[in-house]
Parts: sequence; C-alpha cells; structure tokens
Amino acid sequence: MFLYLVKRLLRSVITLFIILTVVFVLVRQMPISGYFPNYEKMSEAQIKNGLHEMKLDLPMHEQLFYFYKDLLTKGDLGMSRIYRNNVPVAEILAPKIPISIKLGSLSLLVALLFGLPLGVIMARNKGKFLDQLGTGYIVVIEAVPAAVYYLFIQLFGTELLGMPLINSPGTFTTSGNTAAWILPVLSMSLGNTAYYAMWIRRYVVDESRKDYVTLARMKGMSSGKILSRHVFRNAFVPMIQYIPTSFLNTVIGSIYIESLYGVPGMGGLLVDVVKRQDNAMVLGIVLLYACVGIIGLIFGDILMVTLDPRISLTKRGGNR
Repeated sequence: MFLYLVKRLLRSVITLFIILTVVFVLVRQMPISGYFPNYEKMSEAQIKNGLHEMKLDLPMHEQLFYFYKDLLTKGDLGMSRIYRNNVPVAEILAPKIPISIKLGSLSLLVALLFGLPLGVIMARNKGKFLDQLGTGYIVVIEAVPAAVYYLFIQLFGTELLGMPLINSPGTFTTSGNTAAWILPVLSMSLGNTAYYAMWIRRYVVDESRKDYVTLARMKGMSSGKILSRHVFRNAFVPMIQYIPTSFLNTVIGSIYIESLYGVPGMGGLLVDVVKRQDNAMVLGIVLLYACVGIIGLIFGDILMVTLDPRISLTKRGGNR
C-alpha cells in the first residue's frame, strides 16, 4: 500500500504540473486587458510598466519559472487584478471553499441515503413495478439535460416553499438559513442518486446469482440476512472507488447551481472570473479543482482496499 501511494503521489504531482502548465500557457494567450481593471483608460506607458511589474513581458518559460517559484516557496497563487484589485487569490478563495464543500458534501450524503436503498429495492423487485419505476427515474435523469430540471426545481420549488429566486446576502454561509440549502442540495443530488441506484442495482443482481448466495439459501439463511451480511457488502465495494470522484463531479456541477441560486461559493466565482477575464483567479481555481480530483481518485482506491482486503493495489492488475 505504501509503495502504491508513493507511486500515485508522484504521478499526481506530474499530472498537476502538466495541468497547471497547460492552463498557465493558455491563460497567457488571453488579451492583456485581463490584468488591468481600467485598461481602456491607461496609457501605453502605464500598460508597459504594469506588464513589467507582473513579469508578463518576460519569455513564457521565465514567467512559468517565477509562477512555480512563488507557488512552491510562498504558496502564492498570485493577485487578482479584475475581480478584486490587488487582493491575493488565496485570500479571496478562503471563505468560499467551505461553502462549496458543504454544498457538495450535503448533496453527496443525500444521494447516498436515497440512491443506495433505491438500487437495492430495484434489485429485489427486478422486473416488477418498483424496478420499472426506479428505472424510469434513472432514464429521465440521464436523458434530460441537468440544466432543464435544475430550472424546473428552482421554478416550482421557490413557489411551493416560498423561497426567493436569488437569496439575500449572508443566507448561504456555513451556519446560515437551513431552508435555503434545500433546493440547491436537492438539485445537485439527483444525478448522483440515479447513478448510485443504477450501479448498486446491477451489482446486487450480479452478486445474488453467485454460488455463495445459493449455498446460504440452502442452509436456510433468510433473504434479508443474505442481502445485509453478504450481497450488499460485496456489491458496495466496487462503488466505493467512485464516491470521491462523484464528490468532485458534484462540486464541479455546483458551477451552474451556485450561479443559479446566487450561492457565494467556488462554482459561481469561477463563472464570474472567466467572464471578467481575471486570469490569476482562473488559474487558482483550476489548481484547486485539479487537486480535489486527484486526491479523490487516490482516496477512492484506499477506501476500496480498506473495505475489501482481497484487493491488492501493488500486484499486477491491481492498479486502475
């Protein structure tokens, strides 16, 4: 396990380096107006001095060197120039990260609480009405674009629950109004709920056909005990590795949800800084998303091995 983690961490560092380098180069190809809040009012000399101060007049490889030097030695993600002039990117992101994490965590929890039981119910009633009803839900969620049912939930939810379309400032905080979280969490959980139900149904059906289940039935063990003690546990193990990844997908999905409900988190911020062409902010947010994705993949493997010691990540065929 230790050797595997070392290898994965080294590969993760290389992956992060490639992602950041590509994004850095692409961002540097954007118009220089993205570095000046009052670009239209600045003289040519002021623009030239500003570019020199930010080292943007240097060759690309030298700019990249200074970027990594500041990042690794100071933890400096740069300064925002448009979103908040001359404010460190890390200072802007610090209060927004907990909000996005809370929104993503609650959505993932709701998806697990409803998706896993739904999949088990569908498997136990294979071909019957409950299975067909659950399949219909999965098909609708997978077939209809997420933006469509997000809008429907917002439209009807705000009318039924009396919630405002755009929530007032201070509502979406880590300790704010609980009711304000209902619609965003519900919207974000629907996709993962369908995903978990679909796959846990498949794995439960596959496990139910295996010899150990037949043997347990012959010994007189009840169907409920077989399901809870053996089938569900073995069916849940393959799902484990996808849970951290689905958390990342949930956080990424919050880009639209946070903009839709006015949630002051990372997702809405990314949309805003891309529109304003605040290049330093874009790079900082991309770095955070990349780190969450890579950590999620590693954590998923660790969880899978912890729950099922039969799985080896160091032997050939064990790595994904």
